[in-house]
Amino acid sequence: MSHVFPRHSRKIPPKVARGEGPFLYDQSGKAYFDGSGGAAVSCLGHSDPTVIKAIKDQIDTVAFAHTGFFTSEPAEALADALVETAPGNLDRAYLVSGGSEAMESALKLARQYAMEKGETGRRHIIARRQSYHGNTLGALATGGNMWRREPFAPMLMDTHHISPCYAYRGQQDGESEFDYGQRVANELETKIAELGPENVLAFVAEPVVGATSGAVPPVEGYFKRIREICDTHGVLLILDEVMCGMGRTGSLFAYEQDGITPDICAIAKGLGAGYQPIGAMLCTAEIYDTIRDGSGFFQHGHTYNGHPTAAAASLAVLNRLTKDGVAKNVKPMGDKLKAALTDRFGQHAHIGDIRGRGLFIGVELVQDRETKAPFDPALQLHAKIKAAAFDGGLICYPMGGTIDGKNGNHILLAPPFIMEDSHIPLIVDALDQAIAVSLP
Repeated sequence: MSHVFPRHSRKIPPKVARGEGPFLYDQSGKAYFDGSGGAAVSCLGHSDPTVIKAIKDQIDTVAFAHTGFFTSEPAEALADALVETAPGNLDRAYLVSGGSEAMESALKLARQYAMEKGETGRRHIIARRQSYHGNTLGALATGGNMWRREPFAPMLMDTHHISPCYAYRGQQDGESEFDYGQRVANELETKIAELGPENVLAFVAEPVVGATSGAVPPVEGYFKRIREICDTHGVLLILDEVMCGMGRTGSLFAYEQDGITPDICAIAKGLGAGYQPIGAMLCTAEIYDTIRDGSGFFQHGHTYNGHPTAAAASLAVLNRLTKDGVAKNVKPMGDKLKAALTDRFGQHAHIGDIRGRGLFIGVELVQDRETKAPFDPALQLHAKIKAAAFDGGLICYPMGGTIDGKNGNHILLAPPFIMEDSHIPLIVDALDQAIAVSLP
């Protein structure tokens, strides 16, 4: 009998035995192509010798030292590398153990920054409906996924939400993509005016929305308008790149494709590629210097901040992505995969939208293509597709509640950057079969 507390006590997964390249193998020897990188994590696959060596070498030197007493060479080198590669004026890196920690750190930093500037009234966080920013209480409160929030609602801080930038569902007849983006972006200004600009702390968004809605990219000009509104009212822009960052969308930082720079950015998942638990919060020099020249102390922290072994692994991952050029494979391979998916499913009676950037692709299922009506949530279509794909040797990331937390289904694909052309038909064929056997 197992004493592990699983994610679902009635669905016990097989034991993983080993990983090799983009494949995972269970104890029976069955191979599974990791078509979602777990949860958009395993960007380098499961057996990268460079990263493994970096971990072993660091453990031979020093595995852990608490940041209350020491910094470490890997942490310093990783912070330098992240600041060097981040477009814009991000200047400091705060290393944590995952995405939720990175987002909690971002929210607390934003509040302390406002306090140290004397703007103590700034407290309101604005985010978007159908967003996801982590499972710790502050991050969960910020996210706009009603299904995840509902059980814990009495424990959550008050936050505010505006419409997502979700053109497939929100763009009106006769409205251009650009005009649609400006319309939903302007909801931020309306909400700021409603709350009082002097009371608004930050706006939080994923540049490309991940698991909750399935790789939904912004339309052109949306984030430039968001940045303009934030600047006008002194509101911090916090971008959550936990899932869509680190090369996943075709550029190392997703936001650079939209021509903007955040004040604070959270990264994780692909930052460690699954080899070690790690995340990071990046902020501008203005934010850091305000605290340095004020109290001098960020009133926050976790035991494993700046973990040397995790930092060594992450630096190796970052070097593989940048110096070794692995991230350059993302856009061309993503274009090929999206083209193959469009060829197979573009006219499928129950596929409404195929979207995303790079190797971050969402496939939205609908009952009716013309009306975009979703399937009955009671069918649990996403769960059936996940199970059928897994049986067929494909790991993918289907989710329900795509539209509003209850209705809608999508499949998220986020395969390793090391995938090859030969893996594309494997993904498409397995997905096709899984959808076919799962539809009512």
